[in-house]
Amino acid sequence: MLKVIARRCGATVLVLLALAAVVFVLRQVSPVDPARAFVGDRASAEVVERARHDLGLDRPMPVQYVDYVEKAATGDFGQSAVTRRPVSSDIADFLPATAELVICGFVLAVLLGLLLGAATALRWPGSGALRFVLIGGSSMPIFLAALLGILLFYKELGVLPARGRSSYGDAPSGPTGFLLVDSLLAGRPSVFVDAVEHLILPVVCLSMVPAVAIGRALRSSLQHTLRSDFVRTARVKGMTELRVVVKHALRNSVNSTLSIAGMQVAAMFGADILLELIFAWPGIGLYTAQAIKAGDYTTIAGITLTLGAIYVLTNFLVDLGQALADPRTPDD
Repeated sequence: MLKVIARRCGATVLVLLALAAVVFVLRQVSPVDPARAFVGDRASAEVVERARHDLGLDRPMPVQYVDYVEKAATGDFGQSAVTRRPVSSDIADFLPATAELVICGFVLAVLLGLLLGAATALRWPGSGALRFVLIGGSSMPIFLAALLGILLFYKELGVLPARGRSSYGDAPSGPTGFLLVDSLLAGRPSVFVDAVEHLILPVVCLSMVPAVAIGRALRSSLQHTLRSDFVRTARVKGMTELRVVVKHALRNSVNSTLSIAGMQVAAMFGADILLELIFAWPGIGLYTAQAIKAGDYTTIAGITLTLGAIYVLTNFLVDLGQALADPRTPDD
């Protein structure tokens, strides 16, 4: 296990350095001038040059890259041209809303995926209908599913909200930044229920595609495992089918499912940006849209590195989960 952790840590560092290099090169070849974006289009040439010097853009590129990596490693991504605040501070403010949405979507995707995979592999009654609903939902573009959900559940039925995180203007904003947690810590169950209602539509839209991907992977792996000799032996010994699946088949089928689940994290963050624009969700997606509109490459780069680090860390945890689930997982 220690060997696996050491190898994965080394690979994680290399991937993050490569990501920082890609972001740095894109900044150099981008037609957007970071100094001009920072001071504004109407600033004089002297002001732009002063900003270029203050930002370190007039130094040799190798020096700029080393300085960029050193600052990024400490969480210093520069100053946002949109908010005039440190990008790291803005990310700290906006990321919890996005993380809450993605985490809830991921949990629902895993639960639906496990249900879909087990139901179809074991041919439970109603598994065909469940598969039809999930695959049909995942086949729909996410923006179309979101818009249809708003039209049906908000405009026509009026049972779910379709904008923002909460209907309460005085909803707690700390200490975690996760409204579900903060509302409970503040002893306000009504805010918690309202937050859940605001999460339902975007979370369902966000989870459909990953749920089908996870379910298909688990179904294929379970079907292969259930034909194995050790499963036949367990059945001959008189074990119930449920015990055979839970105790023997599921653990030996989870490796490929974990890999697929880890890959879905990046897709969910990408889809989340679009969903935040549709549902006016005050997270990284709205912040990114503002940065793109202003040509603020410093902010975009900081967001890219942050989301990239989250994705790499997620896959690192997936690798550890695979090693724990199956000790036979190779170290190399």
